[in-house]
Order: sequence, then C-alpha cells, then structure tokens
Amino acid sequence: MVAILDHMSALADPTRCRMLLVLEQHELTVSEMCAVMQMPQSSVSRHLKTLADDAWVTSRRDGTSRFYSMPLDELDSGASRLWPLIREQVAGTSAASHDERRLRSVLARRRAKSQEFFATAAGEWDLLRRDLFGDSFYLWAVLALIDPTLVVGDLGCGTGQLSETIAPHVRRVIAVDGSGDMLDAARRRLQEVPNVDLRRGDLEALPLETGELDAAMLSLVLHYSPDPARALAEVARVLRPGGRLLVVDMLPHEREEYQQQMGHVWLGFSDKQISRFLMGAGFQEVRLRGLPADPDAKGPPLFSAVATRAH
Repeated sequence: MVAILDHMSALADPTRCRMLLVLEQHELTVSEMCAVMQMPQSSVSRHLKTLADDAWVTSRRDGTSRFYSMPLDELDSGASRLWPLIREQVAGTSAASHDERRLRSVLARRRAKSQEFFATAAGEWDLLRRDLFGDSFYLWAVLALIDPTLVVGDLGCGTGQLSETIAPHVRRVIAVDGSGDMLDAARRRLQEVPNVDLRRGDLEALPLETGELDAAMLSLVLHYSPDPARALAEVARVLRPGGRLLVVDMLPHEREEYQQQMGHVWLGFSDKQISRFLMGAGFQEVRLRGLPADPDAKGPPLFSAVATRAH
C-alpha cells in the first residue's frame, strides 16, 4: 500500500493520467504531445517532468528530437499495481477518446511526411541508399536469418573467405580443402575465428563422418573435380537426411585457357548437367538460378543450385 501511495501524487492530475494513456501506446515528442493534448508546450513539458521524476515516463534522444514513452516493463511493483486501476478509469472518458482521435492524426502526419519523401525520391532511392550505406549491407544483414545451430561444411574452402563470412552466424564450420597451401592461407585468415575446423581432404573422399553436416557449400570448386557425380555423392554422405547443399559455379563457357592457366577440368555446367549430377547423388528439390553479373567482373556468368539431401 505504501508503494502505491508513493505514486499517487504524480497521478493526482487527470491530464497526466491522459498523457500516460497516450504514451503507453506510442513514443511521442513534446510537440506531438501538444497536438494530442491541445496544450501549450510549457504545460506539456511541466507535466512530463513530473511524470519523469516519478519514473512514469522515460525519454530518448533521436537527432534533434526527444521521444517520450511509458516504460511499462520497468515500473516498480507499486506503479504496476496502480496503473491498471487508473487506466480503467481514464480510458472510458470522453477526453481520452478525443486524445485518441488526435493521436491518430499525429501518426497520420508522420506517415504522410515519409510518403511525401518517397514520392519525390523513388526514382533515385537506390542511388541515395547506395551513397549512404553502400551496395552490399543487406547481403550481410540477411546472414542473420541463418539457423545459428547449424554445422556447415565449406567444401573446397580455398583461403577461407566464405568460412569467415558465415562462421559468426552458425554453430560450427568445417572447412575442407585438398591444398595444403590454401589451408595455410585459410588458417592465417581464420586464426581469430574459434568455430572453424580446418581439415585437409579431397571432395571425393571427405574427412567427415556420415551425416556430420547440416548444410554444405561448394563455391567455385566443382569445376575442379575430375568426377563431379562422385564428389556430390560424397557430399550427400556427409550431410544428414534433409540437409541442404549450395553449389555456386560457372555456366557453360568456351574459355579453354582456364584449363591450362588454372587447372579447371570442366568449362562450366548447364542446368541439365548439374540437375542430373545432384539427383543422381541422392538430392531432391533442386532449384537453380543464374546469379546477377557484376559489371566489373571478367569471368563467365555464375549460377547457384540449392538441393536437399533425400531422407
């Protein structure tokens, strides 16, 4: 009872109760509160200070504005018991009804301001966003959608760039490559990344237990395999039933010099080829798509293929 009484003086004024009813629903600035309550700024500020001194409202700065709200989850026990009683009494009044109507108008003006901006900026929005934030931030952001419990295989990991990218978003990465020099480079890159396990081995004989992986990635590596069908069958072995595989590689091309210069075995893969390899290895639900071309890239176009290990 004492805890409740301590808060009653702050709520002795019906106007402050109406303000809390509004701030319980939305964060508002002082000027917005003035519009809702139909009061001058000095009066609104005075009431907000009284409420803030008793911890009924909190505020945060956003640029040059300050937003006020009611921290329901942070009220003490006395305030938590008192507020439902006050709310019940105030919510049914005509004054509160008028406040609610004016609140909707304030929020509508907020939306109209945003819509006015987008109406004039739509044609240049992509350029504006790129100037502000770059053109790849969203690719990094969507990585957070990955299931954080996954054990992922980066098969043919090379210098470990893909492992470094995905490691913060999953439980564990097992990175495999057949080249000791590549693994040394990956080890240097990943020395501060604790959840990456580097192993040496070939695609056709992976150093992994059966069903050890939840997901696997083959990024620009399958064209080095002398036997893609066997390599994909081996990937299917180390994936659990229902596990998923991502293959990124080149579409068919005629750059035969890659075979001499970089040791490529295959000059890319057609949709039909990769689908046949995957389904023959025990994968299903195969989905393929061409990847957007980087205007500065000099290599052949790429595709991605996603497939699920059959149960």
